[in-house]
Amino acid sequence: MKNFNIETKCVQAGYTPKNGEPREIPIYQSTTFKYDTSEDMGKLFDLEASGYFYSRLQNPTCDYVAAKICALEGGSAAMLTSSGQSANFFSIFNIANAGDHVISSASIYGGTFNLFNVTMRKMGIEFTFISPDSTEEEIRKAFKPNTKAVFGETIANPTLHVLDIEKWAKIAHENGVPLIVDNTFPTPINCRPFEWGADIVTHATTKYMDGHASTIGGCIVDSGKFDWMAHKEKFPGLTTPDDSYHGIVYAEKFGKEGAFITKATAQLMRDFGCTQSPQSAYYINLGLESLHLRMAKHCENGLKVAKYLQSDSRIEWVIFPELEGDKYHETAKKYMPNGTCGVVSFAVKGGRKSAEKFMKNLKLAAIETHVADARTCCLHPANATHRQLTDEQLKEAGISPSLVRYSCGIENADDLIADIKQALDNM
Repeated sequence: MKNFNIETKCVQAGYTPKNGEPREIPIYQSTTFKYDTSEDMGKLFDLEASGYFYSRLQNPTCDYVAAKICALEGGSAAMLTSSGQSANFFSIFNIANAGDHVISSASIYGGTFNLFNVTMRKMGIEFTFISPDSTEEEIRKAFKPNTKAVFGETIANPTLHVLDIEKWAKIAHENGVPLIVDNTFPTPINCRPFEWGADIVTHATTKYMDGHASTIGGCIVDSGKFDWMAHKEKFPGLTTPDDSYHGIVYAEKFGKEGAFITKATAQLMRDFGCTQSPQSAYYINLGLESLHLRMAKHCENGLKVAKYLQSDSRIEWVIFPELEGDKYHETAKKYMPNGTCGVVSFAVKGGRKSAEKFMKNLKLAAIETHVADARTCCLHPANATHRQLTDEQLKEAGISPSLVRYSCGIENADDLIADIKQALDNM
């Protein structure tokens, strides 16, 4: 599928049935797999042969879907996880241990911020959060001798800051570490971070990839380009023997293209069990088949809604990277020339109370702890996803207490605008 266009990959990549096999991806609803001899199974446990033995680690249905996402991103290997949160956790913990340090953009999803700033700190991993708008010198100053990775979101949730991927990748590579990018909002339809120097990409497949609020999931994709052995001393988990797998050295046996995902599967998925179910993977694939069509409509609606909000005097400010004059307009044009996403962030004049009242007045857009869905939904982050942050942390993340995150679905944009107008009229 390498030479096909991305629209074709959405529909066809990941699974090619042979003569007489099911046309649709089969759901392998089995925990275990039968083998003729113990020796056959032993080869799997030693990572000497490919195959399946227990669905906590790998399952054919999940692997078909991971292969499709890998093809869409242009990576070398991929794995599904139970959620986007677990994908981000694995992407860091696969290379950073107690005593290590990670640099992250401060403008990231509140749940990810809490994962890094609270939970993973308890595991002994230190995080430094810096502005996504940091200069090259400011990014360089954040590095320490024990820094193992740099993390950011392509389009930040919910501030819609657009990461300058090329700049961040350049400085990460100067310091011998990978850039990990959460590409959930634009999806590979609108942005392919590997083409700009990113090394690892994560997704909450729960969002646009599923697109129908039917299943939670995540994915990690490896570009296969970062040379772990060139920085051997920084990444002992990949470049020295793993005693839990008979002394295997992942970077030597599986090379740049397979080491990261193999270790994350064989070691982290084995031990943490953040497994995607085959039934859920099947639903994700259904969403992927129409992703290229839906993203175009999400972006079209997002721009129309953003332009209306910008014209209404009752709106204090609007953030949408595709708007002329938006702070990130030029950066978005560079990395996402065909569109960004369908999420618009804005503030109703009058502060937090006005935001809450506006949302109560909405009739078409539903108040949900969700985003990037076929149906329009809306959220007040300061009262929900970012509720655990202090006012100072909200400020650092670029989130106003009055910010409203409005996720345009694939309905008619005129109906969305009419709903917003009546909500404002009735305040």
